[in-house]
Amino acid sequence: MGQADFWNNTSKAQATVAELKTLNTLLKPLDESLAAGGDLEALEELAREDITLEGELAQETDRLEKLVDSLELASLLSGPHDSSDALVSIHARDGGTDANDWAEMMLRMYSAWAGKHDYTVELLDRQDDAVAGIQSATVAIRGPWAYGYLKGEMGIHRLVRISPFNSEGKRQTSFAAVDVSPEIADDDTEVEIRDEDIREDVFRASGAGGQHVNKTSSAIRLTHFPTGIVVQCQSERSQHKNRATAIKMLRARIARMQEEKREADQLARYKQQPKTGFGSQIRNYFLHPDQRVKDQRTGHYVGNFQSVLDGNLDGFFDAFLRWKASGSAPQAAGDDS
Repeated sequence: MGQADFWNNTSKAQATVAELKTLNTLLKPLDESLAAGGDLEALEELAREDITLEGELAQETDRLEKLVDSLELASLLSGPHDSSDALVSIHARDGGTDANDWAEMMLRMYSAWAGKHDYTVELLDRQDDAVAGIQSATVAIRGPWAYGYLKGEMGIHRLVRISPFNSEGKRQTSFAAVDVSPEIADDDTEVEIRDEDIREDVFRASGAGGQHVNKTSSAIRLTHFPTGIVVQCQSERSQHKNRATAIKMLRARIARMQEEKREADQLARYKQQPKTGFGSQIRNYFLHPDQRVKDQRTGHYVGNFQSVLDGNLDGFFDAFLRWKASGSAPQAAGDDS
């Protein structure tokens, strides 16, 4: 980064800066832990001679334990793409207008989590519903270990509440599906996309009406024949930019599929079945009769619905990483089913 021509290639320079930021999320806490360990040893010797230092010794011990615990958690981010940025797609499922509204609430939830960690969020595609909320949306969330943290969100998320769209005030259950893929660099040789394997469809992008209606066919839909994956992008007015983004989305989905196959092969060796995946109900969110959010896999529970919607998701992410590393059996659904 100290070279005079470092910023001549902006995209390559930004990738290097991002790599440094990712490495520092591990190296700085490691250096801090090693230094704290040395300080604690010296403080322990002093405390043996001065009993008034016992309180300070307990505080420093607790601080070191938290640092080591954080490093242990970071060590669980060991997947081939865990350090990558993430492409998060949210789709409304069963539940009608409530499901569309729920999908948009989830989009704000993940954006809020990203903001709390100084990650950037770029909207790649959004399909608004005619009444409320969204039919689907895809965002790129970029920051250290974004995919490693967010990949555990893949699956079905279930909301139970008194519907604001029902005049009778009935309880409504709605569902949204989340799909997460690593954002892969264009020069990544592991994911090869051949032109003859893709069908490209061009269509007119949808809009809010009036002056925002897109009068040109700039939206792109790509179908990848070998895998059956379909992606689309209409966030830009330029067809060329939308195609480039769609290719990036396709590359990410293929990389995710390859990673899932590797994980499935590894689990098969131990005669285990994958516990999560797209289409599984992984978490329940309740606004009625009481407020609570519970993960069906890990059992992690939060009694404040709004706190979760405001992006406080770290507890769920940490619990998932530890649960996956332990190979524990899924939690029973109980009264959350």
